[in-house]
Amino acid sequence: MSRNPFASQWLRSATDDRQRPRGGMSYVSGVTDEPLRFITVPQLLDEAVQIGGARDAAIFVADGQRLSWHDLRRRSDEVAAGLLALGIKRGDRVGIWAPNCVEWLLVQFGTARIGAILVNINPAYRTSELEYALNKVECRVLVMARSLKTSDYVAMVRSLAPELDRVPSTERLRLERFPRLRHVVLIGDGPRPKGMMPFAELARVAGPAHASRLQALSAALDPDDPINIQFTSGTTGAPKGATLSHFNIVNNARFCAMAMRLGERDRLCIPVPLYHCFGMVLGVLSCAAVGAAMVFPGAAFDAEDTLRALQSQRCTALHGVPTMFIAMLDHPAFSRFDLTAMRTGIMAGAPCPIETMRRVIDQMHMREVTIAYGMTETSPISFQSGVDDPLERRVSTVGRIQPHAEVKIVDEAGRIVPVGASGELFTRGYLVMRGYWADPERTRESIDEAGWMHTGDLATIDAEGYCNIVGRVKDMLIRGGENVYPREIEEFLYTHPKVQEVQVFGVPDPRFGEEICAWIVLKPGQSATADEVRSFCQGRIAHFKVPRHLRFVPEFPLTATGKAQKFVMRDQMMRELGVQHARTA
Repeated sequence: MSRNPFASQWLRSATDDRQRPRGGMSYVSGVTDEPLRFITVPQLLDEAVQIGGARDAAIFVADGQRLSWHDLRRRSDEVAAGLLALGIKRGDRVGIWAPNCVEWLLVQFGTARIGAILVNINPAYRTSELEYALNKVECRVLVMARSLKTSDYVAMVRSLAPELDRVPSTERLRLERFPRLRHVVLIGDGPRPKGMMPFAELARVAGPAHASRLQALSAALDPDDPINIQFTSGTTGAPKGATLSHFNIVNNARFCAMAMRLGERDRLCIPVPLYHCFGMVLGVLSCAAVGAAMVFPGAAFDAEDTLRALQSQRCTALHGVPTMFIAMLDHPAFSRFDLTAMRTGIMAGAPCPIETMRRVIDQMHMREVTIAYGMTETSPISFQSGVDDPLERRVSTVGRIQPHAEVKIVDEAGRIVPVGASGELFTRGYLVMRGYWADPERTRESIDEAGWMHTGDLATIDAEGYCNIVGRVKDMLIRGGENVYPREIEEFLYTHPKVQEVQVFGVPDPRFGEEICAWIVLKPGQSATADEVRSFCQGRIAHFKVPRHLRFVPEFPLTATGKAQKFVMRDQMMRELGVQHARTA
């Protein structure tokens, strides 16, 4: 039986009155039975070593690499000492631009050991985005992979910094387009520009004096120190660097592990990217909080590789966005894999179709799977379902408020709405980020004077405290004076027997202001017509919610984390229909 490091059972009772809204208004606060811990990421790792020791900490299936908790600490400390030898100190920024790999983990814990701030660079970034991110936060070191799929990272960096071909890696760099960058560290073997240091050399550049400093440096860290910068993938404007502290992410990881009842004997499969909070916090740090093993199927998500890892490693838990679960469930070889060891995990990162959730529970044996909701700026999770919540609650809501967090639902005037009414979700508490790096104006736009994070998500909270996300403030469309929430229509269309995935959004219309458009991915081997789908809708949803424009597509445009990019779909439909946004006052 796994040792449970948590004393409270805050998610066990669906009738716990403390998580319900009071006075008929949409405000809830989390229980405080389990105290917040004022500790750092290195302290969390040290405790994992005490719990797990020689047991598996991380298995990289595709690479055949396996680390115990002792190995993980030793090797990440070698990286920490190497960074000290390069002149990195507390508060300096170290970027990592790579898919899931063992080096990612070593850099994550190595930077934390000395108080350097890890900067997560999206593997999908191209040259302009990379240049912006590194310069925005003034990275001193960039640790990077050679490539991922069709992305040649070395060629991209070379195009931005041709000086790398002329400067030995032992010298500090002076690059015209990256004035603060001093070292580039390349993961993997093979040819490289002279100015790039091999990752294997990073540990060797440190001497005994550097290693001897680690304990004192780690002990001097403050849990409120910023330790991680994650760039948000906004659809407009330059990316914003959400800045998170040890205190933010350590406690969020602890409470997410608690919600899943994760223990030291569990084995969590992590196909989601490490550069994102889902992988880095809910995956890595949740496992560290309890000493559970992390299983990484490959550098990036592949349905068959993930199914194979679940079987071969006897995984008990799995994280993923809905598109990942759908891809696995619909894989032709799905029935050949033994998933009977599975129990729990998190489905999050995008709205979770109810029908998909039911299939995950029934066909993947994940009877205790949880739904979670949050955002990078809140470390990330603020709502999560419990493993023994009633099934209907787990398939139709994102659960109830996490411990030590507050949420209110407000109208356009900022007033709290009655229970059951929709409005924008605001979050407050330990989990709210420190701010956007070097961007006080946009920080003030997102976090008000009372400390509330304005999420931009439309939500409702029912009388028992369960939350339902109904859309984005900017996604809500108004058709002929009627407020229409795409999520509601999407959930209905998922009940069509031929529909595998669906995205609903609005396009400009001269008569109604906006019209409803649905893009649909059909299940393998199925065919359908727009009239067939509209007939399915007639009499079952309000007439103004029936999509006027329907398109059947093989796949959706997605971000690197699997989120559907509705703005790309909308732009394409507008071009196809020959419509433009109407000018308004």
